[in-house]
Amino acid sequence: MPFRFVHTADIHLDSPLKSLALRDPDLSERIGNATRAAFRRTIDLCLDEQVDALLIAGDLYDGEQTSMKTALFLAGELARLDEAGIRTFVVRGNHDALSKITVELALPESVKLFGARAESIAIERPSSPGIVIHGMSFREPKAPESLLPRYRPPVEGAVNIGLMHTSLGGSPAHDVYAPCSVADLDSAGFRYWALGHIHRRSADIGRSTIIMPGIPQGRDINEPGAGSVSLVTVTDDGSISVAERVVAAARFDRVSVDLTGQMDWRDAVGLIGRAIEENGIGGELHRVFRIGLTGATPLAWRLRREIDLIEAEARHLAERIGGVSVEKVEMRCVPLETKSATSTDAIGELAQLVDGDVLASASFAALAAEAANELMKSLPPELRGMLPQDEAGFRDSLAALARDGADTVLASLRDGAPGEA
Repeated sequence: MPFRFVHTADIHLDSPLKSLALRDPDLSERIGNATRAAFRRTIDLCLDEQVDALLIAGDLYDGEQTSMKTALFLAGELARLDEAGIRTFVVRGNHDALSKITVELALPESVKLFGARAESIAIERPSSPGIVIHGMSFREPKAPESLLPRYRPPVEGAVNIGLMHTSLGGSPAHDVYAPCSVADLDSAGFRYWALGHIHRRSADIGRSTIIMPGIPQGRDINEPGAGSVSLVTVTDDGSISVAERVVAAARFDRVSVDLTGQMDWRDAVGLIGRAIEENGIGGELHRVFRIGLTGATPLAWRLRREIDLIEAEARHLAERIGGVSVEKVEMRCVPLETKSATSTDAIGELAQLVDGDVLASASFAALAAEAANELMKSLPPELRGMLPQDEAGFRDSLAALARDGADTVLASLRDGAPGEA
């Protein structure tokens, strides 16, 4: 009889949202609740498919999160599996290593929380190869070395399944945690590796099936698409098949709108509305769009000056469609007559000064970093991660913000300039 399980990770249950909370509290509340909805849908999938187990490869929570509401929600959902005879296996990752919930909360007996020492749990199956699930949790939030050498060896004659939180060979969007290579995992003698940590789904099929399921519910525009989990079947002969199942309640996506040559404001708004409608109609998921305006247009300076009005228009259009939200409009249009070295008007000269002498200077970059660090100190803890934590990412983000701010100021100075539509 086949052994079937659902594999998920990086749930970040009730994760506090960051910049989205500042821009749109109502949308923030909707997406904040989406992590619960996705987890509930995962439990529903387990019950509907009558699987044998649920495997969670780390990061159920963020940090030292100790909300009793979160704890009670989790216990209630896992109790649904317990009542149906479905077992749950959990390892802690870098985000939930210190969480008191998974340490102190009374969970059903069917839930196995692996400790910081490698363990293996055997599941006997009559007239079929046994299943052995191996796991090991993070002891601390940092794990700079591979955990693979510390896992127990595979059990001969059984189908060995490894549960691990790891950054694998590294990802630009994620810090390095418990690094190991796909080749090392493939040669370890396990039939399936249930991984977690990297929020983008990936699959490597060799001697071992190695799955990184990705985040089941994205929390911002940098976690786009429809989050999913893996439904895994181990047949009696030990072969493995994997099906991706969407469980997200909402999805983030970027939508680009080309305004090249547009001279009329209402026509530009109409193009934005059509883009929202074309991308937003259909499907069960609530869609959250970041609209990017591109192209060379005489409207460029006005659009930048009145970006708040454009955002209001876009959100109104999204509300009329239903099931769609606009979290931000990004202005990437350029004027037909761009700022250049040949600009002779006062604003053109100022633009050259800003570009060449201010934004490009090391002293300005240092002042921007100092101001940003001071600002972060005054923000609530859950918002202090708005900017990248690595030095290069932090520097690049500040440079982009400074460039955008400079363009906005120049747009305001051009208010009423001849030739604008």
